[in-house]
Amino acid sequence: MASEANFSAVPVLDFTLLDRGKKDQFIAELRHAVVNVGFLYLANPPVSKELIDSVVDYAPKLFALPQEAKDKLVMRNSPHFLGYNRLGSEFTKGAQDQREQFDIATEYENRWTPGQPDYLRLWGPSQWPDESEIPGFRQTFSAYLRQVEALSFQFTSLLAEALSLPPDAFDPFFNVPKEDMQHRGKVVKYPSVDQVSGSQGVGPHFDAGFLTFLLQASDLPGLQVQNTSGEWIDVLPKPHTLVVNIGKGLETVTQGVTLATSHRVISPPVGSPARYSIPFFQNISLTVRLGEMRLDLPDHILKLKEARGGTGKTESVNFSEYASEPSGLVSLIGRIKSHPDVGERHYPKLFRQLFPQGAPKFGDAY
Repeated sequence: MASEANFSAVPVLDFTLLDRGKKDQFIAELRHAVVNVGFLYLANPPVSKELIDSVVDYAPKLFALPQEAKDKLVMRNSPHFLGYNRLGSEFTKGAQDQREQFDIATEYENRWTPGQPDYLRLWGPSQWPDESEIPGFRQTFSAYLRQVEALSFQFTSLLAEALSLPPDAFDPFFNVPKEDMQHRGKVVKYPSVDQVSGSQGVGPHFDAGFLTFLLQASDLPGLQVQNTSGEWIDVLPKPHTLVVNIGKGLETVTQGVTLATSHRVISPPVGSPARYSIPFFQNISLTVRLGEMRLDLPDHILKLKEARGGTGKTESVNFSEYASEPSGLVSLIGRIKSHPDVGERHYPKLFRQLFPQGAPKFGDAY
């Protein structure tokens, strides 16, 4: 049996504990999850069940749109890296990702002007499918993203308490007001594949930013997380849950106390239906330098990291630049590496720095 510091399962936290006078229990369970696992199921989250059911219902309909309609929304059109990517257009760690996806985001009107840092162009309008082609999609997903955004800020306050910090300890990492920010989402389809194509839905990686909230929109397995022994642990879909995990930015500002955990998705085998997932990525301010803003954690919290030990074996290496660069630049580098065609079109100077030999055939997320 794995030790506490080398998990063999992802813990489940019930959000309703907060409404039942059991906040101390929730905080203690949260502390264990973020320090020793980096992943958790959040059962009964404060997000409308009707909205969740609607976005799950929309996911296959979105990908069933005619290819011509999807190609009108191709990500290369967007300096904000929002839009559609065909199956197999990304690589992770040198292997092709077998996924088709739309990147969308919360509403934001870009205010970048020439002369400002390029990474301030990252936030901006999504590309939405035509209302006549998929009625209600934009309204439904926008409402869902807004509710998860509100949950994400509530969750960072709870996380601060779990680390024995004031509830507003993470506020300096967000814009003022918090509504003046953009957070990203995806709608992802992992089709069934044969072994010739490879079973990598998406390869081993860390997430950026602070927190990810994932809605597993299918009953199929596929998501796996890596423990400190290098073993891959299944994160099977559970009804009425969101999967929450720590991003590399949060790990950086907590001095490694909270754990960004390597994870991947295995494609469904031939004969299975497609797997759908809908992640929400909580952003932080584009201008903050996390390496200069590490939190002053109390000794008893720092000792939890010592008790856990090192992070052990991992196959993920991305987003190490948080230690030295502005958050927005870290994100932009990651996006250009994943989508060099977008970078070449909209960020040619940084693109040439990252790819001095010219455009690779595929994006490669580390």
